[in-house]
Amino acid sequence: MYHFLSGYTAKVAGTEIGVTEPEATFSTCFGAPFMPRHPSVYGNLLKERIAKGGVQCWLLNTGWTGGKYGTGNRMPIKATRALLNAALDGKMDDVEFRKDPNFGFDVPVSVPALAEAGIDQTILDPRSTWADKDEYDRTADKLVQLFVDNFEPFAPHVDEGVRQAAPNAETQAA
Repeated sequence: MYHFLSGYTAKVAGTEIGVTEPEATFSTCFGAPFMPRHPSVYGNLLKERIAKGGVQCWLLNTGWTGGKYGTGNRMPIKATRALLNAALDGKMDDVEFRKDPNFGFDVPVSVPALAEAGIDQTILDPRSTWADKDEYDRTADKLVQLFVDNFEPFAPHVDEGVRQAAPNAETQAA
């Protein structure tokens, strides 16, 4: 629900006038301009349906890896497909996970479907794909702060569990 309400995406060159490199942006519920009710209404509906259906939810990086724009590359579509198919086929149920230090969600350590597709497992650890680890850390800290700032208006409208899903900017700075 936290990520649904956040609606994180990016404006990309070629699809947005005046944009020359990817720019982080948020579109609540991934459709903010078209939502007549408060976003928390849609978030709570999603939360109820997920709970009622016992659905597992996954976040996939379909954006950038290996460095910032100009250094890194788009996430390979082959990797996205392998991860999506592994999730849909239940092949993620028995893999080992680690906590992401920036956002706190569980990230697979390795996924056999990636190896089977000939994809390097390092893409599962974004920091490891950047040559300049300090630059990664600075970029991640900025992104965490963007999420925290963006979510402030929603915090009073969601339960504590959703608020706890937010990255913690204070922890990042420590």
